[in-house]
This record gives sequence, C-alpha cells and structure tokens, in this order.
Amino acid sequence: MLRRRRWPRATLSLAASLLAAPAGAAAPAPAAPERPSVTPSEGATIEPPPAVPKITFAEAIQRALARNPTVGVALADIERADALVKEARAGWLPTLVGNGQYTHLDHERPRGAANPVFKQDEVYGSLTLTVPLVAAQGWTAEHQAKDSRHIAEASAADVRRLVAQATGNAFIAVIAQRLQLRSNETAIVNARAHADYAHTRLLGGIGRSIDDVRAQQDLATVLATRQSVLTGLARAREALGVLVGSSEPLDAVEAIDFGPLPTLQAALDESGRRSDIVAQQARIGAAETLRKDVWAYYAPYLAAVAQPYGQYGQQVGILDHWGWQVGLVLSLPLYDGGQRSGVARQRDAELAETRLELDGALRQARSDVRVAFEAMLRADSALASEREAAALAKRAYELAVTAYKAGATTNIEVLDAARQARDADSAAAAASDVARRARLDLLVASGRFP
Repeated sequence: MLRRRRWPRATLSLAASLLAAPAGAAAPAPAAPERPSVTPSEGATIEPPPAVPKITFAEAIQRALARNPTVGVALADIERADALVKEARAGWLPTLVGNGQYTHLDHERPRGAANPVFKQDEVYGSLTLTVPLVAAQGWTAEHQAKDSRHIAEASAADVRRLVAQATGNAFIAVIAQRLQLRSNETAIVNARAHADYAHTRLLGGIGRSIDDVRAQQDLATVLATRQSVLTGLARAREALGVLVGSSEPLDAVEAIDFGPLPTLQAALDESGRRSDIVAQQARIGAAETLRKDVWAYYAPYLAAVAQPYGQYGQQVGILDHWGWQVGLVLSLPLYDGGQRSGVARQRDAELAETRLELDGALRQARSDVRVAFEAMLRADSALASEREAAALAKRAYELAVTAYKAGATTNIEVLDAARQARDADSAAAAASDVARRARLDLLVASGRFP
C-alpha cells in the first residue's frame, strides 16, 4: 500500500519564507537542483513595436482617394475620354489646310509661240477650306465619344469605391493586429509570472523540475507567437501606407466612426444607386446610342470646298497667277458588301449583353446587401459570445493559478487554462475584426461608402 509522503514542517516553513522573501534577500536554503537552460529572465523582454505615424479612419479614406495611383489612373481616363470628344467633334467642323509646292528644273525649256519659255523655277501655293454640310458619321461619333466620357466618369466613381473599401479593410486589419498584439502581451505577462513562480518553487525545494520546464516552454511559445503577430502588424501597416499613398507605413487610430447604418430595406433600396450599377447603366446608354446611330452609315456626305491659290513659273494659259475656286463634294454610299447590316447586328448583340450584365449586377448588389446585413447581425452575436468566453477563460485561469499555489492541482491545469485563455482572447479580437468588416461591407453594398 502506497503512503502519501508528508513534508517536514521545517521544510514547509523554509519554502514559505523563500516564496515570501523580497527580491535580492538572502535566505538559507538547501542545495538547489540544477537550473534549466532557459530562465524566465533570459530572452523574455517584450520589445515594443516600432512607432509609426497614426491616422484616423476618415483621413485614411480621404488621402487614399486623393493620392492612390489607381484613382489617378481613373481620372486620367476621364481626361483621355474628354480629349476623344474633341477629336470626334472635328469630324463635322470646318478644316483649313495649306498646300505649297516648289519645283526647280535643270534649265528653261521653250514651249511654243504662246509661251516661248517654261520657267526653270516653279512655285505653287493654295489654301483649302472644307466645310462639312452633311456629316452624319461625324455627328454620331461625337455623341458616342460623349457617352464614352460618361462611362469613364462612372467607372472612376466605382474605382473610388473599390479603393476606399480596400483602404478601410487595411485600416481594420491594422486594428486587428494591434488587438492580437495586446492579447499576446497579456499572455506573456501571465506566462512569465507562472514561470517565475514555478522556478521559485523549484529553488525552494518544494517544486518539480517538470513543472519548471513546462512553464518555461509555455513562455517560449508565447514569445514566439509575438514575433508572428509583430510581422503581421508590420505588413498591415505597410499595406495601409501603400493604399493611402504614403512613402512610409501608417498606424491606425482604433476609434472608427462608420456613421448611421442603414436598415435592411433601406440598404436594398439604395443598392440600385451603387457606383458599379451606375457605371453599368452608363454602358447600356452608350450601347443604345451606338445601335441608334447605325443610320449614319446610310447617310450621304456633303461638303463645300473653297480654294484660293497663287503660282509663279507655270505655263501661261493653264492657270492664272492668282485665283480661287469653289465646289461641292458629295459622297453617297450605295453598296458596301454587307458592312452596315453586320454593324447593326453586332451592336444589337452588344446592347443585349449590357442589359443582361445590368440585371446580373442588380441581383448581385441586392444579394451583397442581404449577406452583409446577415453577417453583421451574426458577427455582433458572435462578438458578444466570444467576449463572454474570454472573460470566463480568464476567470478559469485565475482559479487554476490559485489552486496550483494552494497545492490542489499541478501546473498542467494552469498551462491548459492559460492556453484556453489565450485562445479565447485571440478569438474575441478576431470576432471584433469580423464585426468591423461586416459594417464596412454593409455600407459598401448599400452604396453609402465612401
């Protein structure tokens, strides 16, 4: 029959004095066992993350819309479309062209009694003024270019929405990493305290080496996790800086004001005015204009041409030295081998495609709203549960530590409780991140952001 070993009263008193003694106080003790290769004070310093400039949520969105290269490219597309409008307008505006010619012969040549000498140097110059009177394709080309500019403007608004959404997600990612870092710091403090206590018990002769090693291992694990969290924080800060157009990483101020959130019905009603829907509607308008403008391929082209001219050295009797001439130029397409009918069929198909794409975009927009609203409700509920679980896990850890110090349990229960507390705290931080993203997604889906 096994008998429980009882510690001598003197040994227990000595251990109690060791645990209660202040740091640096000398106390008699029996020979201590060999110390582990890693002690709580070695390599356990919590280095703070590097300090970087902080920015608010509103400032991040505003600076991203002003400095992000993607937005700049979209604005450049608008300028390009506006230039194409001017080019298309030139198709029905008057044009003035100057022409000049100089000819030098090897010698003068006789040309008969009427003109005995053909000049060795000949100079000819003219101005040609062309005024389109009927230019159907020029008129329609300007209308189509204006539609393209409208599409570019609507697309730029949608690009702004996507850039703002990406910036908001990057901002939230920085906050999430900081919450994870804060959770890790709490875990390090707890793990270090337990490792110090286990090692002190070992030095006092009432602890076990296995308890000391387990505590040291737990502390090393938490410290390694911190490095991963710091790496994630650095990446999130760099991503935010790139989106905002900064040459350095940026940190996020944790307070985010999303403003009033819409109800489900209000978000569904507003989703039809989202920037991507507006851009698709602009494409439909442009496709309809293209289909209507097929008539221009059947219309004639009529232009008035006026040409003053001057010359020197030409044979007398062909043209005077100075003069002018006017005329009308008419071009009427009669047969083109089926080009016009092919263009009409092509534009019919393109119009049908854009209408189908709009129907799909509207359905997707309403689906995005419903999913975002449901995700927000579920995320809020999950966040409340995760926070309660984290509080309970923290309480369980405190109870496990109290029981271990009283000798009622081993440090295995303490380490298990510590891991569960860390996991619960990390899960609460992740749930907070999900709740923020759900709110941002709902605003984006409804068209209220940015």
